[in-house]
Amino acid sequence: MATKDEAQSEAENKQAAGEEAAEGAPPQRRFSLKLIMMAVGGVVALGVLGGGGWYVLGHRSSTAAAATQVKPPVFVDMPDVLVNLSSAGGDRTQYLKVKIALELPDEAMQAQIQPIMPRLLDTFQTYLRELRPTDLDGSAGLYRLKEELTRRVNAAIAPNRISAVLFKEIVVQ
Repeated sequence: MATKDEAQSEAENKQAAGEEAAEGAPPQRRFSLKLIMMAVGGVVALGVLGGGGWYVLGHRSSTAAAATQVKPPVFVDMPDVLVNLSSAGGDRTQYLKVKIALELPDEAMQAQIQPIMPRLLDTFQTYLRELRPTDLDGSAGLYRLKEELTRRVNAAIAPNRISAVLFKEIVVQ
């Protein structure tokens, strides 16, 4: 019987050891998985904080340096342009008077624009005479006009470019 008791106690010991092993293994995995996740989360948080700090501090100094290097634009006034608008036969003639300034990126462009000013005026008058009064309705019409005049000036002075055509006065009568 001693052998039977020994066998029973040995089986109980194995079963108890198996239960302890089964109970002990998952908490070790969970603990190590939690530890790994916390470590990864900490590294990500440090990366985000470091990147944010670099963006705020580093970006601010680079934009401040860039802001100090910006040159003020140069404006060149064009002579006033007065044209009659295109009309459909029996309509009364309407006139367009425009005062325009060209925005140049730097002072050197002003010397290059002055000799070709007659060509620019011809380009403006030719284009403006083809407009109808309805082409100038609302802000969208004026925006299209500004963009088209800018495109035509840039084509006339290529390879140089102006920044914008600015309206100082527009009268449709």
